[in-house]
Amino acid sequence: MDIEAYFERIGYKSPGNKLDLRTLTDILQHHIRAIPFENLNIHCGQYMDLGLEAIFDQIVRRNRGGWCLQVNQLLYWALTTVGFDTTMLGGNVYSIHTSKYSHAMIHLLMKVTVDGRDYIVDAGFGGSYQMWQPLELISGKDQPQVPCIFCLTEETGTWYLDQIRREQYIPDQEFLNSDLLEKNKYRKIYSFTLVPRAIEDFESVNTYFQTHPASFFRKESFSSLQTSDGVHCLVGLILTCRTFNYRDNLDLVEFKTLNEEEVEEELKNKFNISLERKFVPKRGNKCFMI
Repeated sequence: MDIEAYFERIGYKSPGNKLDLRTLTDILQHHIRAIPFENLNIHCGQYMDLGLEAIFDQIVRRNRGGWCLQVNQLLYWALTTVGFDTTMLGGNVYSIHTSKYSHAMIHLLMKVTVDGRDYIVDAGFGGSYQMWQPLELISGKDQPQVPCIFCLTEETGTWYLDQIRREQYIPDQEFLNSDLLEKNKYRKIYSFTLVPRAIEDFESVNTYFQTHPASFFRKESFSSLQTSDGVHCLVGLILTCRTFNYRDNLDLVEFKTLNEEEVEEELKNKFNISLERKFVPKRGNKCFMI
């Protein structure tokens, strides 16, 4: 595996790779604007491999994306390779359907220490929940970014990531009440601890999400990619394009229902994805929101 190949994949040209916050932010932003958060392998009859070599081949050599266990593992490798002090962490994702955090540790994220300060780095959550900059590990401090205001809170050793969202403007009235839309202004995202993790800790989760009939990853196909001013999402046959802070503290959200022929074209145009096998779009679990 070649770090320069990874940098070429994300379009990052480093003037010197200083191990500072600016470099960390640049790498994160290039990563999330080049590598989609997606689970399309499952809906093409392929396995979502957890091995780093396989992930590198999928994402770097074949211009694909992956879910958090893949895209964040690749980012973890890249950051440690260039010399950042990086620790792998595990998170429990909040479900608005149950109003609870997941019992299992199902999300991979990172802590990166820069100049004596700790930051949370995560390139694998997608949609309008995706951070664009590292979040300083400080409890109770609002941290405004382009997508929203993020806040980390610590309680007895457990950290919670929340966000404060803007109002949404949806020109197409047909989609005004779409279940794809996040309705909450204050949104819980996930919890985590600072206990160091290894990729082996996620092997059972990786298998469960792909094989268990109840897995929402099996019930719904999605791809999400950040842009310079927003985010594109494809869920089943519904394409959404969100522009952050379009006007007057509003996000513009535009919807388009595709047919199966248009899906392949939009995957290429919006996500730079060309699939090698037949893709079967699926929308049924109503868990992925934009």
